Amino acid sequence: MESKSKTFKYTDLKDMLKQTGDAYGERPAYMFKADEQGKYKTITHKQFRDEINALGTALIQMGLKNKRIAVISENRYEWELAYLSVVTGVGVVVPLDKALPDNELENLVLRSQVEAIFYSKKYDGIMNTLREKKNTNLKYFISMDLEENTNGIYSQKILVEKGKKLIENGDNSFLEAKINPEEMGIMLFTSGTTAMSKAVMLSHKNLVTNVMDITQRFDLNEEDVLLSFLPLHHVFECTVGFLYPVSIGGCIVFCEGVKHMANNIKDYGITAMISVPAVFDIIYRKVMKEIEKKGKLATLEKGKKISNLLLKVKIDLRKKLFKEVHESLGPKLKLVVTGGAALDPETEKGFNDLGFDVEQGYGLTETSPVIAAETPKCRKLGSIGKKFPSVEVKIDNPDSEGVGELMAKGPSVMLGYYNNEEATKEALEPDGWFHTGDLARIDEEGFIFILGRKKSVIVLNNGKNVFPEEIETLFNKVEGIKESFVYEKKEADGDVKVCAEIVYDKDLIKELYNIEGEENIRNFLWEKVKEVNKLMPKYKYVREMVITEEPLIKTTTLKIKRHEELKKVLGK
Repeated sequence: MESKSKTFKYTDLKDMLKQTGDAYGERPAYMFKADEQGKYKTITHKQFRDEINALGTALIQMGLKNKRIAVISENRYEWELAYLSVVTGVGVVVPLDKALPDNELENLVLRSQVEAIFYSKKYDGIMNTLREKKNTNLKYFISMDLEENTNGIYSQKILVEKGKKLIENGDNSFLEAKINPEEMGIMLFTSGTTAMSKAVMLSHKNLVTNVMDITQRFDLNEEDVLLSFLPLHHVFECTVGFLYPVSIGGCIVFCEGVKHMANNIKDYGITAMISVPAVFDIIYRKVMKEIEKKGKLATLEKGKKISNLLLKVKIDLRKKLFKEVHESLGPKLKLVVTGGAALDPETEKGFNDLGFDVEQGYGLTETSPVIAAETPKCRKLGSIGKKFPSVEVKIDNPDSEGVGELMAKGPSVMLGYYNNEEATKEALEPDGWFHTGDLARIDEEGFIFILGRKKSVIVLNNGKNVFPEEIETLFNKVEGIKESFVYEKKEADGDVKVCAEIVYDKDLIKELYNIEGEENIRNFLWEKVKEVNKLMPKYKYVREMVITEEPLIKTTTLKIKRHEELKKVLGK
């Protein structure tokens, strides 16, 4: 079934909600488990849009027109409702990372100058602290979980009801709000610590361009059910796993956690999902183990050979041949999109051989996010597919093998970094070309191959980025540590570990702490590493330490020669 959405053109997210709401109003937009076993409740696209209008109207009535409003919580309906209510007629939405420690969260609230924040009960503690401190611009604290307004904290539910009454009484302030698609509507922080993270300014035009591009590439429609798993503040999930399904009249289900993923896929009849490669690696290995246990591996391999031969003559029997695998994984699952890190080619080929459509996508927060993606008709193993229709790409200063920095240009490229002219100039050329910071090559057919980060960023298996410089800055503040070098170490099982080499000052440690002897110094420094870990989200934790008195290898301008230092520390 062809989706009507392929023909839609939107100027902004409000326009997208209006056009697709008219087309798909009665279709389910969200599905949840009901209290009764095996039963489900749904929210239709019309109900969702009515609640967006109501909440937006209530926010304007509170005096929040043209203000910045933050959203932080686990993935849930209330997050998506708050996001679209803010962005389609009230002001600028600021999605915050749900994994941030309190000190970083407070810092981003200060930096973004938000005046209201939507949050779930998990954040009650830090919100109460911010209310008492009164050191931010926050005037309104809006709880996603409270049934009633309580002690000066607003209930999101009550605001929706209030907005419905305002609209009934003729308040059209939100319904008639005009959107400027060219100005900042979304402020997103990149995943550095507060000192290093940049605030990316995205517009409605940026996002709807990307949504329309995704619609052209993927063959999903209003019959499809998507599983939402990656954090919503991440623009990959927000655009591909939230705004895109809303635009095609699809249905969204929130995953109950990685342990429940397989059951969620089966129970809800999930047809598509996006995630990071690590998740699909786990699922694939699990499936293969089960087949091996049943002694059916040889039969499966034989089946793959037959089906691959038949595919050459356009006969696809994969669903029939591998019926058992499809039943165990979710009989309706057809499309899986992965991004954030490179997918193991073995996993990609394995899934595709079995009849699951696994596509790699590539992009950055700054590009709203997708620059390129594979499709079933357009793929090459190891590549990220071809560029999106509205994006131009080129390789900057290619070497003899055609490898250089990937550059992108188009209407989905950010406006710039908020309050950071220097970083904006570094990333964006005057003619609109954006530096991705990734090394790549593009073959003669237009397939893009990403070969690694231009700089030193560590990409974990879950797709999270760790910037060594920011952790080094924290270590270097510790008295007794002269300098430090943070690097990645790949384990035999594929795990990526964040490690640190610490150069210590033996005399200073003795003088300040009365500690001597290498073993005692090691124990002391490991305690300091654990203290620094506590200042960061868990995924950035340093898990291994090397200590030395030998200075790091540096350039004449005292920059660490990372490549050489890494060779030294890994003994290669």
